[in-house]
Amino acid sequence: MKDDVPNLKDYSQRLRDEANMELADIQSEGKATEPTKHTQIIAIYGKGGIGKSFTLANLSHMMAEMGKRVLLIGCDPKSDTTSLLFGGKACPTIIETSTKKKLAGEEVKIGDVCFKRGGVFAMELGGPEVGRGCGGRGIIHGFELLEKLGFHDWDFDYVLLDFLGDVVCGGFGLPIARDMAQKVILVASNDLQSLYVSNNVCSAVEYFRKLGGNVGVAGLVINKDDGSGEAAAFAREAKIPILAAIPQDDDLRKKSANYQIVGTKQGQWGDLFTQLAEAVGEAPPVRPTPLDQDGLLNLFDSKDTGGDFVLVPATDTDMRGQHAKPKKSLEVVYDEA
Repeated sequence: MKDDVPNLKDYSQRLRDEANMELADIQSEGKATEPTKHTQIIAIYGKGGIGKSFTLANLSHMMAEMGKRVLLIGCDPKSDTTSLLFGGKACPTIIETSTKKKLAGEEVKIGDVCFKRGGVFAMELGGPEVGRGCGGRGIIHGFELLEKLGFHDWDFDYVLLDFLGDVVCGGFGLPIARDMAQKVILVASNDLQSLYVSNNVCSAVEYFRKLGGNVGVAGLVINKDDGSGEAAAFAREAKIPILAAIPQDDDLRKKSANYQIVGTKQGQWGDLFTQLAEAVGEAPPVRPTPLDQDGLLNLFDSKDTGGDFVLVPATDTDMRGQHAKPKKSLEVVYDEA
């Protein structure tokens, strides 16, 4: 692991010092003390396509409208976190820019990779080309470059990290495994796959808490909420709060598809995102209670998931198929006296 994560031990310690969190004494109900440092570093996880980028772009924009200094960092190889914020325009990634600058013998500057809109500062870490490297290692490399750019000297109220939740390992699990963030926010919907991913992240948080980690789950954002209730049931079972429920609405769908910001006080969704921004800032990091596979399936009607299916063991004859032959028994059979 040392070869994969050079210098991250010192990096992790500096982030811990910066966060200034004292979470060793976990309260009996599972809550930890709130962050006391000016900057809150928050990692957002969710299944690919569940709406993390939509949620974060509008959340960060609303936070900025409320007078907060916000830095949004895309940590997904798809590099689409900032697309809605920047009207669909692709943001030059840190890794891609660094590679080009290095070949040209130049240094990367803030203005090469960080851009702003509506008071939000945003950048994308990026990742390797398809089939040419590991996305997780790309994330690690991206944070090393951020450190060189002066990450620890930046002054923000919130740093929001958008992580792919489908894979909670390597670089994608960095905020949890290395205490880089103070708390985690989950984005899911009322479907089994997105809740499976959220539960996976809860399992990772719980695993590293047992190893002495400090990161907790601040809560769940239910996106495209159709009112069926499975995501709310998951939150209850996992013992994490619901920060907001963003409805399944045609107006939201169209505006998101057209790269329009709805997280503004001038729009009809202003109150929703104001409440979400307040909840994100105030929610303490909670130690979750992950569900097992049966627990997840039980959140849904068995007619929809096959939750009442009974496993039928295969036999040796099944496996041999047309090659199956009777096997001579080694059992000794005695004639009756």
